[in-house]
Amino acid sequence: MKALVFVLALGVCPAWSGSRGVPVRLFVDFQQQPPGAVLESVQEELENILVPLGLGFDWRSLALTQGNEVSAELVVIHFKGRCDIADLEPFEGFPGPLGWTHISDGEILPFTDVNCDGIRIFLQRDLLKLPEEARQTAFGKAVARVLAHELYHIFARTTKHGAWGIAKASYSVRDLLCGQFQFEKKEFDMLRAHQQRMAAAAAGQ
Repeated sequence: MKALVFVLALGVCPAWSGSRGVPVRLFVDFQQQPPGAVLESVQEELENILVPLGLGFDWRSLALTQGNEVSAELVVIHFKGRCDIADLEPFEGFPGPLGWTHISDGEILPFTDVNCDGIRIFLQRDLLKLPEEARQTAFGKAVARVLAHELYHIFARTTKHGAWGIAKASYSVRDLLCGQFQFEKKEFDMLRAHQQRMAAAAAGQ
């Protein structure tokens, strides 16, 4: 069985839109722009995970932001390193946290980082076992699952982890590459309650 790696670390520290629920604006910054197939896979998998909760997403480039946008809820996401599958090596790596969300004075902030280099190193040996045409999609799904974990902390306003599923504290290679990976009921209900509060607040505006 493969070792687990911690996904969450808390520190002080173009466009596609979802059509369901109250849209959350995602301001994204890629250290290096990913291939189109990877980005499409990230967006599709994030929707598959979170749209059942009623969440939709409005993806925006942070670099093109005017600074005067208004949104009921927003998250700033920095994708660190290269979000691609170039130069894969046939060995296993354990790069440390795959993603982290920022806190200040005990309050969770809507800023999260995704370690694309770390995800690639963690998965590369197993990605090479897949057909070449399937690797970008598989990698994109893995990135989306790490991102969904970080969004869980932001939306649920909690530093706690679940026992199973996307909200658990550490992932295996299999978790990131398996056919389906979702939230367990307890964490699903927490996110659903948050979405309902968002919808009520939007309706009251």
